[in-house]
Amino acid sequence: MPEIQNIHESLTIGDLESFESNHNITLPTYYRNFLLAYNGGYPNPGTYKISVELGESILNIFYGIGNMYDNLEKKLDIFDEILELGFIPIADDLFGNQICIGISEEYFGQIFHWAHDEEHDGMENMYFLSNNFNDFLDVLYECQ
Repeated sequence: MPEIQNIHESLTIGDLESFESNHNITLPTYYRNFLLAYNGGYPNPGTYKISVELGESILNIFYGIGNMYDNLEKKLDIFDEILELGFIPIADDLFGNQICIGISEEYFGQIFHWAHDEEHDGMENMYFLSNNFNDFLDVLYECQ
């Protein structure tokens, strides 16, 4: 697992449950545990492979819950087209693409890269990264 530089205030279980209730979503367990431990932050290392065609990218920051610039709640409002697919953005890369986690039954807990500059409908600009949040953290590596 990468080192996470925690830049946000701690999150309580009550804050997390309130967030889920207010947005009518259930977050996957691994991701919930991450939020309770770190509430977002900068990972080191943070490089990940998107696909053979797109190559790799560098994760910028995991969003947190609460009063901060990289606020998960604000991101939900901005990226509503991802929500329509059954995902929420949980982080971004250095180019503004979103790392998303599935919240719908079909993709629940899976991690995808959403390429914002590709103009496609549906899942055509979504690239599978891992089966769950912990597996995604495990595949982050140092930039070569």
